Amino acid sequence: MRILIVGASGYVGGRLVALLAADGHQLRLASRDPRGLAERFPEAEVVRVDLLDPDTLPAALEGVDTAYYLAHSMAGGEHGFEMRDLRAARWFGQAARESGVRHIVYLGGLGDPARGLSAHLASRQETGAELAAHGVPVTEFRAAVIIGSGSASFELLRSLVEHLPVMVTPRWVRTLCQPIAVRDVLDYLRGAAGHPERAGIVEIGGPDVLSYGEMMHTYARLRGMRRLMVPVPVLTPRLSSYWCNLVTPVPASIARPLIEGLRNEVVVRDPEPAAAFGIETTPFELAVRRAIDRTDRHDVETTWFDSLGLPGRPDLTRDENREGMIVDRQRRTARATPDQAFAEVERLGGDAGWPSGNVLWRIRGLLDRIVGGPGMRLGRRDPVHVRVGDAVDFWRVEEVRPGELLRLRAEMKVPGRAWLQYETVEAPGGCRIVQTAFFEPRGLSGRLYWYLLLPVHLAIFRGSVREIARRAEVVAAR
Repeated sequence: MRILIVGASGYVGGRLVALLAADGHQLRLASRDPRGLAERFPEAEVVRVDLLDPDTLPAALEGVDTAYYLAHSMAGGEHGFEMRDLRAARWFGQAARESGVRHIVYLGGLGDPARGLSAHLASRQETGAELAAHGVPVTEFRAAVIIGSGSASFELLRSLVEHLPVMVTPRWVRTLCQPIAVRDVLDYLRGAAGHPERAGIVEIGGPDVLSYGEMMHTYARLRGMRRLMVPVPVLTPRLSSYWCNLVTPVPASIARPLIEGLRNEVVVRDPEPAAAFGIETTPFELAVRRAIDRTDRHDVETTWFDSLGLPGRPDLTRDENREGMIVDRQRRTARATPDQAFAEVERLGGDAGWPSGNVLWRIRGLLDRIVGGPGMRLGRRDPVHVRVGDAVDFWRVEEVRPGELLRLRAEMKVPGRAWLQYETVEAPGGCRIVQTAFFEPRGLSGRLYWYLLLPVHLAIFRGSVREIARRAEVVAAR
């Protein structure tokens, strides 16, 4: 069966690809930027699709039997995501009908619409209704909190508990929730393939119904921690999102819609449609144990921020003569192979820190968070290897060629656009490491920013390439 996955670069979609491929399906993956997906999933066909550009949809849907719709617009900012999602669903539903698609599978949000849903949850359900309004059968799975290594919900839970011995919490800590393990969500999605007769709303959840406070206490107990929670009535969703912005990796723009949804009780009301799939769901405590284990082992397949690259990101032209482009290039020869040097380049950031000026990098990250940027909270998915689309602190991997090139694109708040590129090439006696910083300033403020920080930049950049060379030589000498 030919299957299209929209959202294959995201948290759930990125894990679903391997499962459907193992079932023998022909996969077509849709993304605004196909480069990263093509490198991650060479066995699948990858096509460029922008859900807000209906002209890109017919070619992607041609010959497709089942389409998985796993996209949402919150990554584009908290304002206007509802209308963006509705437009995207309308155009997708129309194009699917016209292309002869037999079945759409959609992952939405759990909640009782009769009890007044948050904007985020209401939008998820309205999106499902819009997809189904155009004649193609839709299986709409509705899930609450998804627990798994790298999920946004798990990262909120983990960061709050581990960073705050005493938590001042709003009243939503008493709200009931039916969390579900990510592997169970994947089993449901996988089981829907080729079954349009199962169209309709399917509410899914794990075997446990807990309050959010109980979920945090359970995590603390599994970590051997004791945490005190003090509920207060004045902590609004906006204030809560700003607080999460400071103490968790999840930015306020994403945390706020999620937190607003926490006031809604999200419990399965009709279990019969889910029972037809025959899936034995995972207890909450076991799901948390597995997520902790995989996080501790750095064995995280996908993360919540996988799809958070800047929309419509520009390609970096490596033309140094590009008007206005500022270039700083540092070179160093190392008595090591290009692969040995590149291995040290690939380990930049995350828990290992930066090879030069690490304290300055962290101060820059703190300042970035204060002004609403990501800071260095994203860290790394894997401490050793990177792939296109990965976060490396406040950088995003734009291109990687193992043993040859790594290019990072800045996602911190900066008056312009910036890249940091590393190349390793053979040279007499070893290899040459070339580090290039590209900065395309935006107006006068951008130029002032660069030149005011020039002494710091020079010290850090020169020190970085020198230290990378030293580390590579140490490895080569073993």
